[in-house]
Amino acid sequence: MNLKRRQFLFLSSLSAFGTGLLAWKFAHKYYQSSDLAIASPPKKDLLLRFVSVADTGTGARGQYAVAKAMTLYHKQNPYNLVVLAGDNIYNNGEIEKVNAVFERPYQDLLKQGVKFQACLGNHDIRTDNGDPQVRYPGFNMNGRRYYTFRRDRVQFFALDTNNNADWQNQLTWLEKELSSSNAPWKIVFGHHPIYSSGVYGSNQAFIKTFTPLFQKYGVQLYINGHEHSYERTRAIDGTTYLICGAGAGNRPVGRSKWTEYSTSDLSFATYEVYPDRIELSAIATNNRVFDRGIIRRVGV
Repeated sequence: MNLKRRQFLFLSSLSAFGTGLLAWKFAHKYYQSSDLAIASPPKKDLLLRFVSVADTGTGARGQYAVAKAMTLYHKQNPYNLVVLAGDNIYNNGEIEKVNAVFERPYQDLLKQGVKFQACLGNHDIRTDNGDPQVRYPGFNMNGRRYYTFRRDRVQFFALDTNNNADWQNQLTWLEKELSSSNAPWKIVFGHHPIYSSGVYGSNQAFIKTFTPLFQKYGVQLYINGHEHSYERTRAIDGTTYLICGAGAGNRPVGRSKWTEYSTSDLSFATYEVYPDRIELSAIATNNRVFDRGIIRRVGV
């Protein structure tokens, strides 16, 4: 082989190596930044998979984009429960809009038997104090403004966090239900935030009211909307606070000393519950996971 031929082969190999190295670096950086939400094999000891979303009821493009991502996730990782954390019908909770802002956007999930468990947001009570939504079968509130239900070893407690709520009776009910529950996992959800770095900020009255109860009775997770953003806190006295209010529109969000992750991206949250932990993910409308967290069960 002549000298020119050897030089050509050497330079070609070097070029291919450099291109491959560049591609590897790009791919490594790409997959490190965000992971595509894809089907995962069944995991041992999975008790429950569910998702949460809030501030959805616009019937606009953003809601459909999130609903599409929720549907794709369902195809890859089946679930049969959605926690719907309020402001289900904009702007004034008119039940005649329910087809446009709930039944059509989520029709693929509803056809497959996915059950939505709702609570009332501040927009929902503008018409007849939200009573038509409380009675609407698709929201599964069964005529109650606050209620509890159980899936396997997970007990959920839905609250009415509006200003005009029946606070005296509701708080008595909540403490009674929490104290009598033998569920290893206790999850509370309502519309309004307790801890937040968003437009509305943290609610000091709620911090004083709810956090002692959550700590006393071992509530591991509180889910809410109202802020049109996503935010996950670190565990605060044993409770993680998660805002999933970017279900149709978004607003700015900052960070606080207790913030693990926050973003304004349109999104929903997913949860896989095991005996000893909850694996939590947040998924944007591009179907990519942009946040992951683990909630540990104390004493396991």
